[in-house]
Amino acid sequence: MTLDLGQLGFEQGAHLLVSRALRALPPGGRLAVNGADPALGIHLRAWCRATGHGFAPDPAGGYELVRGRAEEQRWAGAERAGGPSPETIVRRPPARWGLAARGALVEADGPSTPGEASAPRASAPFDLDDRDVVWADLAPRLYAHAAAAQWDPAAAVDWDAGGGLPAAIEAAVVQVMTYLVENEQAALVIPARLLARVHPHFREVQQLLAVQAADEARHVEVFTRRALLHGGEMGTSSAGGRASLETLLTEPDFSLASFLLSVLGEGSFLALLGFLDQHAPDPVTRQVTRLARVDEARHVAFGVAHLEHQAALDPALRGRLRAAVERRHDALADTAGLNADVFDALVVLAAGEWTPEAIARGYRAVQDLHHAMDDGRRQRLARLGFPADEAAELSALHTRNFM
Repeated sequence: MTLDLGQLGFEQGAHLLVSRALRALPPGGRLAVNGADPALGIHLRAWCRATGHGFAPDPAGGYELVRGRAEEQRWAGAERAGGPSPETIVRRPPARWGLAARGALVEADGPSTPGEASAPRASAPFDLDDRDVVWADLAPRLYAHAAAAQWDPAAAVDWDAGGGLPAAIEAAVVQVMTYLVENEQAALVIPARLLARVHPHFREVQQLLAVQAADEARHVEVFTRRALLHGGEMGTSSAGGRASLETLLTEPDFSLASFLLSVLGEGSFLALLGFLDQHAPDPVTRQVTRLARVDEARHVAFGVAHLEHQAALDPALRGRLRAAVERRHDALADTAGLNADVFDALVVLAAGEWTPEAIARGYRAVQDLHHAMDDGRRQRLARLGFPADEAAELSALHTRNFM
């Protein structure tokens, strides 16, 4: 074969044409290269030395290259990192794949996950490397929905709508928003921590957790903005509420963390956000709670789908889930539970006015909220295979702080 480079020099990309021509030859095949660039011989010689090809000046003019075996040997031990689609992922991707794109041809002898050889398994990066531990078949569709459903707080909420609430009603809104911010900050940290541990081979799960964290960051923004919308200060944060959230932050197991946060906690929050949508005293409060509820429903859907997937593979899972609920209940037995200021604020919002009849109505509405939360938890527990009586028992043990 003969390749004429014309005026093209190596500093202008001539190596691409030379490399392409050599790949068309078998090892040992010869390629004649001609060109007018005065430095061509120097660059060709250096490039061949670096890439393992033979090089010699041609007495008749130009240069003769012989295709070497270096590239063939370089990729001799390469392997595909599974396939690119969710249907072709492998159950246990090896650490040596690291950050390689799924489906890529992975060169042998590359670096393994940093620290893998010396660090304990639980502290090594990407220790969540088992499909059955992190996967849900619904994950790709949920991520597509999440990516399409992102909203801009500046555009999606009419921050100038309404206003002029009575001081006590505004204070109730501020208190509830303060409580929501506290809980959403915990709900932001947990998926962010889990995300960093998931092997990149399961990229749909990584992507979904990343969007979940972004959702919660946006919720923190809009709930804070609503709390401060009319110039007031943030409400109170109870020690019991923070203790409840701390038990979520310290759970290292992926499935148990998903269960406690998404299935039980955020599942209960769906009912709370629906309550606030129904009893919101102003348009802004209604808008931010309604938008957040759509996001939270997606988080709950992933948690349930993941645990359904794992429960079908691991008969012992339900015992571990039960133990996690009981362990958390025992840890919080001496705490006060829901911030009393939050409970009273919910009653005031549902009442809407300061009359005995209205307060009684508001109190009944909050009791109905508790029942709705309990019903939702029992339904989700039943989906995971718990008998009705056990689902009711576990739901009753859930933290009084809702999340």
